[in-house]
Amino acid sequence: MTFSAAIIGASGSAGGEIARYLAAHPQVEITQVCAHSQAGSKLRELHPHLPAELDHVLAPIDPAVVADTDVIFVALPHGKSGELTNQLQQLGSNALVIDVGADHRLTDPKAWEKYYGGTHPGAWVYGMPELIHREESQALIEAGGSARAELSRQELRQARTIAVPGCNVTAATLAIQPAIAAAAVDASKITVTAAVGYSGAGKSVQPRLMAIQALSNLVPYSATGKHRHIPEIVQNLKVAGAGETNVSFTPILTPTSRGILAVVNAPLNAADKDLEAIYHACYQNEPLIEVTDQLPQTQPVLGSARAQVWVGTDPQAQMVTAICAIDNLGKGTAAAAVQSMNLALGLPELEGINQIGVAP
Repeated sequence: MTFSAAIIGASGSAGGEIARYLAAHPQVEITQVCAHSQAGSKLRELHPHLPAELDHVLAPIDPAVVADTDVIFVALPHGKSGELTNQLQQLGSNALVIDVGADHRLTDPKAWEKYYGGTHPGAWVYGMPELIHREESQALIEAGGSARAELSRQELRQARTIAVPGCNVTAATLAIQPAIAAAAVDASKITVTAAVGYSGAGKSVQPRLMAIQALSNLVPYSATGKHRHIPEIVQNLKVAGAGETNVSFTPILTPTSRGILAVVNAPLNAADKDLEAIYHACYQNEPLIEVTDQLPQTQPVLGSARAQVWVGTDPQAQMVTAICAIDNLGKGTAAAAVQSMNLALGLPELEGINQIGVAP
């Protein structure tokens, strides 16, 4: 069986990466692509790396046109996704809807109002299959690598609406959640510093995103608790078993097109825990997550759905450092969306998922 797919916001970086993954999917066909300002353009004019068979013309965004599609991917700025998904629901669409924007990630309306403003659009099933839940954490660790996180996967198998995580959130969560699940760190004092490629900022025309500003320049773009991904990181860590949770997050734009290297530091809470063994127990059966002996780098995972994770302890400072490298458009966005889609449609979880990076 072939499923039809529509991509709303196909002109952007996230929409283009979703198209790239779906182009390699044997059971999904892209039948409609839509955009606002770029309507009338051809998809391959905006994303010339895509194969010739994806030479679709972008249509104006109209929920009625895509309502009968099997799968609808929404890649719009926050606020816009919620408006459109509400319209789809009013039309009675039976499509599987996957939002890669922020609108349906947060479960706490107060957190939404504080960081985004306006009315909370409502939470959907969270699209991170590897997210560890408190209820399964102990059994997962005790299994010693013979099991994997299943509760998120169970939710996704029943889902008709899915919210894909933020890319920085994915990197930070994958880095530290095994230590949280094992109660090995103090979650009330977590610091995340992330080097982020420029594609994470989208394609909008802004002076700070111009090459003359970006080249040979490292640019922090948020600090002191203001970044909108903070409540989502906190939300995930609480799912994994954290009690009081505070996250200080500073992202830094780096002069590269894609990739995230997230460095997470937290006070050591239990010196008797074998963190390396815990990380292997949590991730050994996760085909997209590699626990590495070497400090992670972004280049090996570029263009892929893979994540590299490393953990270490500073005995003098009594601090745990966990590092995760992902492609922000791969595991951080499109690969997570397609992986979640596969689970919701009853397909093999890794169908169409690229696990091979690009080098040099």
